[in-house]
Amino acid sequence: MKSNGETEEDGAMSSRFLRFLLLGVIMVFVGITILFIASVVSGGSGSIGGIILIGPVPIIFGAGPNSGWLIVVGIILTVISVVLFLFMNRHSRKFYA
Repeated sequence: MKSNGETEEDGAMSSRFLRFLLLGVIMVFVGITILFIASVVSGGSGSIGGIILIGPVPIIFGAGPNSGWLIVVGIILTVISVVLFLFMNRHSRKFYA
């Protein structure tokens, strides 16, 4: 039995969400490890670029010869992520309302 009006479907949904969240975190750490190893093996030369979102304020950074392209890709992925978040948020409100 679930408390506070929570159904078994809600529990399964949150369990599935937590599994996907854990999978995403593991994939990020594996990717960082692979990039670190590749950088060490190739002599340490490379480019980096990224975006950190703190609320609505983006912090854009980059270094290296190809950082411009990395920043552009980061901006595109950030816009796609924000649009998907807003779409999924609106969709979930309609679903649970």
